[in-house]
Amino acid sequence: MQQESIYNLIPKEYVPPPKEPMYRSAFPNGLVPTASTFNNHTTSRPKVNNINGDFDLAKGPHTHKGQSHSLGKPKGSYKADATMFRLKNTGTMGSNQLPEIQSFKYPQSCKAAVPKKDEKPIHGLKSNKNFIVTNAVENILSAPKQITEEKAWTEKKDYGKVPDYLTKIQSSINNEYEIIRNMHMNEAEERDKQKYLMTPEEVERLKLGLKKKWESVNKEYQSITHIRMIDTVGLKRKKEQCEKELALLEKDIEKLNKNYVFIDTQK
Repeated sequence: MQQESIYNLIPKEYVPPPKEPMYRSAFPNGLVPTASTFNNHTTSRPKVNNINGDFDLAKGPHTHKGQSHSLGKPKGSYKADATMFRLKNTGTMGSNQLPEIQSFKYPQSCKAAVPKKDEKPIHGLKSNKNFIVTNAVENILSAPKQITEEKAWTEKKDYGKVPDYLTKIQSSINNEYEIIRNMHMNEAEERDKQKYLMTPEEVERLKLGLKKKWESVNKEYQSITHIRMIDTVGLKRKKEQCEKELALLEKDIEKLNKNYVFIDTQK
């Protein structure tokens, strides 16, 4: 890669490289394809042909070159047909009337007029100005760019103060937080109103009722468990139902053993 240097301002003289000789193949242009089926036109020569790569294909009933094996129609098909000509009453919609004669006008052209034979172009205009040297001299003699002094941002009046738009955004965020906090507090108060604290007397009465219910279910369950063989579907279902009721009653009695028992009035 050429590096930037003042010596590279003046371009060097271009020396064109020598032209290589034209490539010419050592093989003829009409060489028959090797090991190809293009040479076979009928079933008299099955499979591939010319496996040895001979220049001239062996003579046979068919040649590897066809009449229309190229682009376009075969030779002689583009000749005019003498029988195809304009017949009578086939011109302008079956009438023999000629079109009206109109005066010919040249179309308006936007191109420049062709110069006359007496007008000779100006030749030999040359400039002796060396643009490379002129550009280098102008850059050397030009004044350097003036560097502008940076402003002292710390000496501004509002330096170190919070912008007004930030205070507005902060106040709006605080208002939103306050609204959300009030909503949560209102929801908590509503939930507290829905709860009812049971007195110790009510808890004891509820416990006694659950225990009586548990004893009756347990008695029924014990009567089923003493049967040796439970061979009916009804007894099996009754036993399973008693087990579920006993487990549920024991769970409810355990909940009532807590210090404070609340009841949800919404359910």
